[in-house]
Amino acid sequence: MAISVNNNIAALNTYRNLTSTQSSLGKSLEKLSSGYRINRAADDAAGLAISEGLRSQVSGLQQASRNAQDGSNLVATADGALSTVTTILQRMRTLAVQSANDTNSVDARGAINSEVSQLNSELTRIANTTKFGDTSLLNSSSTLQFQVGANSNELIGVNLTGANVSNVATALSNQAGFRSNVAVANFTANDVLTFTYDADGSGSGAADTAAAVTLSSVPTSAGDLVSKLNANAAFAGQFSARLNSDGQLEVLGKKGGATSTVTVAHTVAAGTAATNAGITSSTAIASAINLNTQAGATAAIDTINAQIAVVSTARANLGAVQNRLDYTISNLGVATENLTASESSIRDVDMAQEMTKFTSKQILAQAGTAMLAQAKNLPQSVLSLLQG
Repeated sequence: MAISVNNNIAALNTYRNLTSTQSSLGKSLEKLSSGYRINRAADDAAGLAISEGLRSQVSGLQQASRNAQDGSNLVATADGALSTVTTILQRMRTLAVQSANDTNSVDARGAINSEVSQLNSELTRIANTTKFGDTSLLNSSSTLQFQVGANSNELIGVNLTGANVSNVATALSNQAGFRSNVAVANFTANDVLTFTYDADGSGSGAADTAAAVTLSSVPTSAGDLVSKLNANAAFAGQFSARLNSDGQLEVLGKKGGATSTVTVAHTVAAGTAATNAGITSSTAIASAINLNTQAGATAAIDTINAQIAVVSTARANLGAVQNRLDYTISNLGVATENLTASESSIRDVDMAQEMTKFTSKQILAQAGTAMLAQAKNLPQSVLSLLQG
């Protein structure tokens, strides 16, 4: 190797290695202080892109879990209010059973009816005031959507139509029906009476329900006709029949609505329709449950039973949704944990491994500094030649 003073190749080589060591040492310090293996795209471009995608999923799943928990809390709020509604309806039914007993005086039945009226008003109040934030829960027919995933359209819906207590209160305070005189002489065996409930009074629509009752024998009286109707399961599921104080037949739908109607069509055994034959002078009526009479109390029991069934079905549906949301929250937790582990394996630094590298680079930096000092002294040997 030539001896020169213009270029100290050994010093330059040592400096280059020392600069590389110092750069590696700086990166190790950055990783150890941040806890991340990837601090900039240059550290691992592909790894950065993958980890950012995983981070988006993890943050989305964490928010989705909070969304699902909010949804579960909303459903629990609605179910709690419906529990109170059920208790009220059970009390109303108990009062109806009490009033149906003829040991009660007129005044006693009046007091019973007054309590039922107050309880029905409370149903309306509960319907109007039960909210989750600004969202009404018990007087709505909407479907709420809960975003329970990290991506778009990962939804769970809950339909509040069945939980609409306003409809329950209306059904108890405004039963559509009709009142008619009964002429049993116009009936024959195997005649069919078809009763139709029209929800909006339009005469058609998906909400309409009907019940056909075949009379296996000729009714002996209006009271006998009432018994035959109420004994028919299809009829009793949608309607109730009773006699008023004037001996007239009253048929009431077990659903409410200001514009709803209940009608009857009579088809004789020979197969021909006979408009109102045997059921004459039909008049539309709308009647609240009334416990002032034995007949009214008896009819009220059936009506209240129907509304208890409506509320119970709504609570069952809400319970099913709440259970689903609980499982959703559990699944989101597992997914979040696994994705976080995946992101960590890509982006987080192995502290033990990096500390080993740091120690090695630290020793090399100290050695490089010492060797650079020695390399700087090599040209001093030229002086010996010049002095010789």
